[in-house]
Amino acid sequence: MNDSLQKAFFAVIALSLSCIAIELVPVSRQAAYWNRCLDSTLVWIDEAPDLNQWSATAKESLAVGVCNGAVYEPRLITDKSQL
Repeated sequence: MNDSLQKAFFAVIALSLSCIAIELVPVSRQAAYWNRCLDSTLVWIDEAPDLNQWSATAKESLAVGVCNGAVYEPRLITDKSQL
């Protein structure tokens, strides 16, 4: 009796871990996509001549906004007089 109960618990544990692993696949794909977006956006920002004087924190903040979809301007405005 005790042996069969232990086997049933192991089966439930194995099934639960399998379900969790299957559920994590889309999350890991989205995270990989977002990381690629962040890396390529940071490279693009580093190549922009107008943004050379920005700090690394400001550049990373802009890249996070771009990858999250929070940047609505089709072009970057770096001069406050253009606002």
